[in-house]
Amino acid sequence: MRAWCCTGTGGLQDLALAEVPQPTAGADEVVVRVAAGALNFSDLLMLRGAYQVRPPLPFVPGQEIAGTVRVDSARFRQGDRVAGKVLWGGFAEQAVAREDMLIGLPQDVTFAEGASLPVIWPTAWIALHERARLLEGETVLVHAAAGGVGAAAMQLARAAGARVFATAGGDDKLALCRALGAEAAFDYRAGPWLEPLLAHTGGRGVDVVFDPVGGEITEFSVKALARNGRLLIVGFSGGAIPVIKANRLLLKNASALGVYWSHDTDAALVARALADVLALRTAGRVRLLVGQHYPFAELPRALADLEARRTTGKSVIVIEQTSE
Repeated sequence: MRAWCCTGTGGLQDLALAEVPQPTAGADEVVVRVAAGALNFSDLLMLRGAYQVRPPLPFVPGQEIAGTVRVDSARFRQGDRVAGKVLWGGFAEQAVAREDMLIGLPQDVTFAEGASLPVIWPTAWIALHERARLLEGETVLVHAAAGGVGAAAMQLARAAGARVFATAGGDDKLALCRALGAEAAFDYRAGPWLEPLLAHTGGRGVDVVFDPVGGEITEFSVKALARNGRLLIVGFSGGAIPVIKANRLLLKNASALGVYWSHDTDAALVARALADVLALRTAGRVRLLVGQHYPFAELPRALADLEARRTTGKSVIVIEQTSE
């Protein structure tokens, strides 16, 4: 079967399309014929050996998949439509997934949409509802709001009855933020966003900041918090881990909250999050936003576009099977 193989830690230059043996499932695992795989910033880190998960070389990257079950298992039948997270191995015609990390995919959800489900939507849901305990009528600032997890967070915040503000880079991304329900969207490339945000809130600041960026963005986000505000630390896509000044949290009676989950410790919570997301989608209150579709052969270009921040929503590669 075809798979994208990483042979070193040099990033995209060490990624090549190759013929590899078909995978076999172990206990409590399922072989999935992959129809679509979603891209994550963590894929780029993994290709450079800079992610907390470091597969032995050579390895097949890719952490989100959707497709059909190849062989019957305890929970699934051959041909069942599924989506799920894998530690790696997703950018291939077939992948092995843990049964407990797969969900059944409704017929009206495309494989591309399904591949976008396993990571960003539970992350955004758990951040807002489990960690921040978001209330109707509160205000939320979402950074990198035109990206995959940011767009998910904006939609979930709006569905919860919150007022949403956004930061993004470029006019097209700002337009997307407004289309997804942002009351105001600020271009961080064009200049400071803190003062315009405070003006929109009457100087009060926001109740919740959703921050998947890190670095200087986090430092200004603390200043953007209202009294009793909550800063959600979701990731560091900007490349720098910030140092938060604790005195600013103290004076605002504010909190900085890490957002991290795994199927090993949070399986029931993840299932609840995904069930709610799918229910909101069925009700037309959120969209599983896939911004870019790439052919399987163009994975390096897709990852390069993601790294250069030329994408909106979730990027997905579409896999046309060539072998059994």
